[in-house]
Amino acid sequence: MKSNKNKNLLGVVYSTNPEFNYEKTQDTFSNTVPNKQQMLHVRIEKHHRGGKTVTIVEGFIGPEKEMDELGRTLKTKCGVGGSVKDGLILIQGEQKDKIINLLQELGYKAR
Repeated sequence: MKSNKNKNLLGVVYSTNPEFNYEKTQDTFSNTVPNKQQMLHVRIEKHHRGGKTVTIVEGFIGPEKEMDELGRTLKTKCGVGGSVKDGLILIQGEQKDKIINLLQELGYKAR
């Protein structure tokens, strides 16, 4: 398996200079916007999903790790499966009302 220890290095493949300092990339979201200031949009989608209904939560601002945690919490509370990818939280089934209530309990603004 290939090592990813240098995946955040900018523009240098290799340097022979022993005093060279590699520049590391910064995460695009180092701080999370507080829950009360985030407006999350919840919608139901059926298109391009083989006729299956999914509830989509979008608009989360923050690190991907925290979005994964929010997705895991929503899936657990709804008792269904789902995933987090491309900045969206996908929850299986038509769970819109339940998810809006859960997000409001967690302090988010949701509609």
